[in-house]
Amino acid sequence: MSDAPMTYARYLALDELLSCQHPQSELDDEMLFIIIHQTKELWLKQMIRELQLAQSQIRSDALIPAYKALARVSRIQAVMTLSWDVLSTMTPSDYTRFRHVLGPSSGFQSDQFRTVEFMLGLKDSAHLKFQEDRPEARAAMMTALTEPSIWDDTIIALARAGIDVPLGQLSRDWAQPHVFSPEVEAGFLQVYRDTERYWELYQLAEKLVDLDDAMATWRHKHVITVERIIGGKRGTGGTAGVSYLSSTLSKRAFPELWSLRTQL
Repeated sequence: MSDAPMTYARYLALDELLSCQHPQSELDDEMLFIIIHQTKELWLKQMIRELQLAQSQIRSDALIPAYKALARVSRIQAVMTLSWDVLSTMTPSDYTRFRHVLGPSSGFQSDQFRTVEFMLGLKDSAHLKFQEDRPEARAAMMTALTEPSIWDDTIIALARAGIDVPLGQLSRDWAQPHVFSPEVEAGFLQVYRDTERYWELYQLAEKLVDLDDAMATWRHKHVITVERIIGGKRGTGGTAGVSYLSSTLSKRAFPELWSLRTQL
């Protein structure tokens, strides 16, 4: 370890960080494309840390401390959504000039984005196949896939608070996606109808809705940006492009927290 005083550049490893951009063309727009996506990956890394912290707190019934981590995640999501506005300064003509250098690569293959989805409860093991050449990334995804999601942990916390929850929601194959449960909806209806008694669970539920809301907003802005830049063409990596992205807009990680609003 060096005895030299710590500097800004050394602390942030700026020389390494700023040497991680390797455009395959000389075009300024490709550098923007790389930096936008690398920045998103850094934010996803922080989101995963915050979700892990929140889950550990929920599991120990420290619900109030979990609010901070969840609030931070929703604010990171807002920053990520705003980044689409920067990317949309790139016109279709700009993108076409370097799109070929991407080959079959695609944001669809982002292991950290899928890990976040898994941690929220949106689980789909089919995404593991994109990480066969990256064992550590695949292992992180597998952990998030096979462990309870933050929604599973919240439902279990609901049961610990004395509210009836089906046993199938408390012990199951966690690698399977959560399926809407009328009983879980009924349980959270009790929380929302008696907020003073269940204040901590009520606030936790609203923090989770913030995450779902922000994710839906991010997805919508993604669709608009992609449509603006490539129209209806297929996405890189062979995805269906806008039509696929549009199909994800209705995804909700915590469906019962949305449906119960009709019952209040």
